[in-house]
Amino acid sequence: MMAEHSGTNVDLEDYSLYNQLSDDQLMQLAIERSLAEHGAPAIKTANCRPRPTSPSRSSSPFRSLPTLRLSSPPRHHLPPGNPSQLYVQLPANPASSQGPAVPPPFLSCYFNKSSTREYTQLQSMIFSGNAEAVMDIIHKNSACVTEPNQDGWIALHEAAYFGQLQCLRILIQSQPETVNRCCCSGQTPLLLAASRGFASCVEALLDHGADPNIPNKERDTPLFKACEKQNEQIVDILLQTGASVNRPCSQGSTALHEAAERGHLNICKMLLKSGANLSVTNAYGIQPFFTAAQSGELSVIKLFIEKGAEIDQPAADGATPLYEASKNGHVTIVETLLLQKANANQSTKSGLMPIHIAVKKNHSAIVSLLLPATTRNMVLQSGISPLHFAAEQNKGDVIQMLTDAGYEVNARLSEERSKMYQDRRSTALYMSVYNKNLEAAEKLLVAGANPNLDWFNPLLIAVRQGCIEMVTLLLEFGANVNAQISTKPLSFPAAILLSMEYLPMMKLLLDHGCNAYACFHCKFGSKAHPVIVAPRPRHEELRYSVEEQPIQHCMQFCEAVSNPSNCEWAGPILSLLLDYVGHVKLCSQLVELLESCSDWTPIKWKATPRQPLSQLCRLRIRRLVGVQRLKLINTLPLPGRLQRFLCYSL
Repeated sequence: MMAEHSGTNVDLEDYSLYNQLSDDQLMQLAIERSLAEHGAPAIKTANCRPRPTSPSRSSSPFRSLPTLRLSSPPRHHLPPGNPSQLYVQLPANPASSQGPAVPPPFLSCYFNKSSTREYTQLQSMIFSGNAEAVMDIIHKNSACVTEPNQDGWIALHEAAYFGQLQCLRILIQSQPETVNRCCCSGQTPLLLAASRGFASCVEALLDHGADPNIPNKERDTPLFKACEKQNEQIVDILLQTGASVNRPCSQGSTALHEAAERGHLNICKMLLKSGANLSVTNAYGIQPFFTAAQSGELSVIKLFIEKGAEIDQPAADGATPLYEASKNGHVTIVETLLLQKANANQSTKSGLMPIHIAVKKNHSAIVSLLLPATTRNMVLQSGISPLHFAAEQNKGDVIQMLTDAGYEVNARLSEERSKMYQDRRSTALYMSVYNKNLEAAEKLLVAGANPNLDWFNPLLIAVRQGCIEMVTLLLEFGANVNAQISTKPLSFPAAILLSMEYLPMMKLLLDHGCNAYACFHCKFGSKAHPVIVAPRPRHEELRYSVEEQPIQHCMQFCEAVSNPSNCEWAGPILSLLLDYVGHVKLCSQLVELLESCSDWTPIKWKATPRQPLSQLCRLRIRRLVGVQRLKLINTLPLPGRLQRFLCYSL
C-alpha cells in the first residue's frame, strides 16, 4: 500500500479516515474545510458518522478532498443573526479543484459532532450545482423551494447568490412567482446575482419577469450594485431591461455617483446615454462630478465636462470639486479644473479656500498651481493665511513658496479664529514655535516675521519647552527677552521663572539682556515675608486661557525661588543672577535661603558692595549699549578678549 501511493501527497492514515465517509459526508466536510480556512465555524450535518470502508468508495470524485478556495460574501450580503444557517460559495464542480488531502485541524471536532450549524439537502445540492439532484428534490417536495430560513432566504436566493444558473432556472420554473421574492433585508434574487457579478443569472431572472428596480432596505438597486462592482455587462443588461438610472440609494447617491467614484468610463457613458442626471445631488449635496474630482478620475472628469457638468457646484459644506481635488492631492485634476476656469477663490462654509487645504495637506505641486489663480485679498477675508497651516505643519518649502509669492508673514488670525485656541495665538511664527518647527520659524523670521506680536510671546513658549535652539533663534531676531505673562503678574521677567530648572537657558537669556535687577527688587525688603501660598505646578506656570481672571498678587522672585521645586537650585540660580547685577541688597527671604546651606555662603558675599571694577564697567557698558543691540557687541572695534568679556564668554 505504501508503494501504491508513494507518488501522491495523500497521508495514508487520513486517506483511510476519508474512506469511511459517504459522498454527501465528504461534500459536507469539504464545505467545513473551506469555512475553517476563512475563520467560520464548522457545519453540523445529520447522520455524519464514519462508515465501514468500502472499496467502491475509492473511485469517488470527492476522495481527494480538495481544498476549496472561496471568498467570503460581503457582510451585507450574508443573512445576519441565524446560528443555524451559513452560506458559502463553492465551485460548481468540487472535483475540478485539486488539492492535497491534508486533514483539517477540526476533524476530531467533526467526528465528535461538536459543531452546531446545519444546512438542508437542497442547499447542499445548490452549493455543488447539482441540478439533477435539485430537480429530484423538488419533485419529491416542491414546498421546500419556498421555505425561508430565519432571514427570509429561499432556495432561489441561494442559487442567485452562488451563480448556479441551472439550479436557478429549475427553481424559477418550479415556482415562477418567487422571482421577485425579498428576504428580510429586502434583497431579491436579481439584486444578489447582480451584486455577485453573475450576468447569466441576471439575464435568466430578467427573462422570467424579475423587476430590475426593486431595492433592498438600504435602497440599493441591482443597477446600483452592478456599478459598485464595476460590472459593465450587467449594467448593460439592466439598462436594456428598464432599470431606473436615476434612482437614489438611502444616502441619495445614484448609479452615476458609484460609477464616477470608481472611474469606470464606459459605465458612465452607458448611464449618461440612458438618461443619467449629471446635476443630481446626494444627501451631502454632492454631484457625480464632485465625486469624480474627489476620487481623482481624470477620464470621467473630462467626460462630464463635455456633457456640461457644473465644475464649481459646491457640496453642502461649501467644498467645491477644486477644493476636494486639492485636498486629496490630485494634481492632474486640479490642473484640468483650472484650465476650465474653476474658481480658486470660492471658499467652504468654514472659510477655507483650495490653497488653504493644499498647504495643510502639503501638496506643494498643487500649491504652485493655485498661487497664480488665488487672490490674496480673498485669502485675507478668510481670516487665516496659508502660512498659518504651513507653519503649523512644518512645511518649509511651502513657506518659501508663499513668501516668495508675496504672502504677508505677519498676517494674523481673525478674532474668531484666534478664539478657537486657548492661547489666542495669531501669527504663523507662533504656530511654528509652538510645534517646535525650527526650520519653519527660521524661514518666517528671515522673511520678516515679528516675534513680538502674539498675546503670549513665542519666546516664552520656547523657553518653557526647553528648546535652546529656538530661543537662540528668536533672540537673534529681536524677541522681547523681558516679556511678561499677561495672566500671571510677576515682578521680574517671566523668562527667568520658566528657566529656573535649566541654568544654561537662563544664562542665554541673561546674556541677551534679561533684566536680572528685577529679581532683587523685593517689596518686603529686610522685613519678615508673609506666608507664601504654594504656587501652581511647573507645567501650569504658563497659563494659556485668557478667560481666566488675572491673579491679583504680583509674585516676587524670592517667592518663586523659595518654591520647593526650585529651592534646591536657589544657590546656583542666585549666583548666576548676581553676575549680571552690580550692588544689590538681598531681601530677608533670600538671605535665609542662602544661609540654609553652608555651601552657599560665598554666594551671599557676591551681593556685598565690594564688586570688582571690571564687573561694574561691564555692566555699565552693556546698559549703555541697550538690550536690542547687545548682539552687536561683537561688531564693535574692540579687542576680541574685551568683546568676549562683555558677552560673558570669559
